[in-house]
Amino acid sequence: MDEAPKTYRQLADLIKVQIENGTTQPGRILKAEDLAREYGLSRQTAQRALSAVSGEGLVRTIRGTGAVVQSPRPRRRISRGQAVTRNPKYGYVFPATQDRMEKWQAHGQPFRSYEPAPLAVADAFGVELGESVLRRRRVTSPAGEPPFQIADTWISPSAVADAPQVAEESTGLGGYIDRIEEAGHGPLSWRETTRVRMPSVEEAKLLEITTSLPVLEVVMVAHSARDGRPVDVTVKVIPSDRVELVTDLVRGEGAGWPVQPVTQN
Repeated sequence: MDEAPKTYRQLADLIKVQIENGTTQPGRILKAEDLAREYGLSRQTAQRALSAVSGEGLVRTIRGTGAVVQSPRPRRRISRGQAVTRNPKYGYVFPATQDRMEKWQAHGQPFRSYEPAPLAVADAFGVELGESVLRRRRVTSPAGEPPFQIADTWISPSAVADAPQVAEESTGLGGYIDRIEEAGHGPLSWRETTRVRMPSVEEAKLLEITTSLPVLEVVMVAHSARDGRPVDVTVKVIPSDRVELVTDLVRGEGAGWPVQPVTQN
């Protein structure tokens, strides 16, 4: 490895330690030119260090201001099971929320609108790319915390036709999922896909993060029991510095204990 990236990495590690141990307080503004002068480095090297720290969610870059130090955020440990349960007061509870039963709050006003279908949604529903599809958007977090996730729920045109209540502000006890099931699509089944990607400018703004911080995207597709077709695509976007996924591994039949000795013929 050449000297330049090693030097920027060392500076990034130093900044990170100073933030985590409280030497550099939240709200302080770090500028590349100041760091370069203080440590005898080039401005480019100092800027690369700030970009690296920004990618870990410890600073937020504001154009024309600098990198603003953020309060370290503890990661939420989410047990990724497979069971979907039901709370009598709220309706279905999915694996990502089963360990988060504390009070949550909305950031901004949840809303519904008809938006052009992105590629994944158009493919799932069998509609033309860009066709208007009902989207329900919510930005939420545990009470008192910064935005934790964006949840976009896209509902197929056929499901909206069968259950028009899903386009209304209030969908009643159990929410839109119950209305879709009651309209003849129940019981729904779900498939979930998770990937890591970079956020869009809009997503970064809503989540109060920099565009250089990766996000976790969880896509859950609900399938109708009537015809097996997707009726609901929910896309959750979570900053990568806010969460870690935990899975309890289970021994298969071939991994029993004690280990049986291998006999030689």
